[in-house]
Amino acid sequence: MTQDHPAVRTPVILGIDDLRALPRATRIARTSREGVELLLEHRDRFVDELWLDHDLGGGDSILPVVTVMEEAAFHGRPFRIGTVFVHSANPIGAETVVRSLTRWNYRVRRATA
Repeated sequence: MTQDHPAVRTPVILGIDDLRALPRATRIARTSREGVELLLEHRDRFVDELWLDHDLGGGDSILPVVTVMEEAAFHGRPFRIGTVFVHSANPIGAETVVRSLTRWNYRVRRATA
């Protein structure tokens, strides 16, 4: 008997946030360094959703992750991400992330987490 439906793929949902649980996330990084590593681990895979918090505690921020994404797009190989959700209590920082990634044609939305 043949299978009529293709295998259902589990969505890849990555989160970079120092505090929030992000229950839908399949993987979470708590620092920008971990976030860069997580993103690079998924370099050649499609990421359905990427959730970004601007302020990551202890003076850390999401900006190193944003820089990696911008550089990838600049070199013609942007990360394959369905939607980037920016969920930050810092409105100025969140807007900076939205503007930066939108400029490089990532699909970005402000959200609450």
